[in-house]
Amino acid sequence: MPRRLLRRHRPQKHDDPRRQTAPGSAPGIVSAPENAKPTEITLIAYDEVRLEERVIDDVGEARAFLDGDWPVVWLNVVGLGDSDALQSIGEMFELHPLAMEDVTSLHQRPKVEPYSNCMYLVFRQPHLADDGTIESEQVSVFIGEHYVVTFQEHAGDAFEPVRHRIRAGRARMRNAGPDYLAYALTDAVIDTHFPLLERLSDQIEDLEHTVILEPSPDAVPEIYALKRQLLSLRRATWPLRDAIGTLVRNEDNDLIREPTRVFFRDCQDHAVQIVELVENYRETATSLLDVYLSSLSNRMNEVMKVLTIIATIFIPLGFVAGVYGMNFERDHPLNMPELGWAYGYPAVMIFMGLVTLGLLLYFRHKRWIGPP
Repeated sequence: MPRRLLRRHRPQKHDDPRRQTAPGSAPGIVSAPENAKPTEITLIAYDEVRLEERVIDDVGEARAFLDGDWPVVWLNVVGLGDSDALQSIGEMFELHPLAMEDVTSLHQRPKVEPYSNCMYLVFRQPHLADDGTIESEQVSVFIGEHYVVTFQEHAGDAFEPVRHRIRAGRARMRNAGPDYLAYALTDAVIDTHFPLLERLSDQIEDLEHTVILEPSPDAVPEIYALKRQLLSLRRATWPLRDAIGTLVRNEDNDLIREPTRVFFRDCQDHAVQIVELVENYRETATSLLDVYLSSLSNRMNEVMKVLTIIATIFIPLGFVAGVYGMNFERDHPLNMPELGWAYGYPAVMIFMGLVTLGLLLYFRHKRWIGPP
């Protein structure tokens, strides 16, 4: 079986609960995270018949689309290395400074926060790292009256299927507003969990086969690596379910229309399904260690049973060999006459063989050896 979980798990900086800003700093400061990627900005504006897509070199280029008659303007920011560009985007779209600070604070848990002019959503998008471990990046989504602004840490996101639907001119996608676009992006992030869960399910099945049929000490670090990955997924999915539930129940917010709220409820169902799968896998991973210890104990019992049977067989054989190995004088009438018998040695060996055969038949009758 391939040892896919044997690699040492290194905690991600994103998993560190400590804040990146210095203690006592003023709130609402937008600062680039450590080792952040360069900022790349793309814009997509569309309606039922028109579509405009371009790469933005200057944040000011988005002003013409925001002030125009476009019903939906989607500004996607990949990489958080340019704090000035992020600050300009926040000022252009009048995003709250505290929300913009959360965009660059990569320790955020999934949540939904309503503001006066927009809705702020935070998700964690899991992906498979090069070393086989599961990592996650923070995805921030702002929903306004005519716009959606998204912030991502790395390129190669889950939003490409949404772009394809927009370019293909799908009727529902092009006719709906920014709230439906936000739903499509949220659904795309949630869907990234399922391939990873399938991979983890395969790893659990392989580990079950290992700990039951071929238990070895190598299985222990694999089990703990699996539990750490599931714990990381749990931290990302458990608040995601609650965040989408808050979004669905908040009927006072006009930015999410009732027809779109139905689709968000479908996202909530998927989030609940993911949480249940993660919890089931965590329970299975926890039980794998107990199964491993039980398998080792059963194997040890089998070894001890075999050794005990072998020792039991040799006890009478050793007694016979000891009796005839005392070498008494044969000319005395009370000593063993068999020592001078020509067939004494073959007779003793045959007798010892019969004793061994009799013991094996007795053990088989008691079902201590052989098939059940």
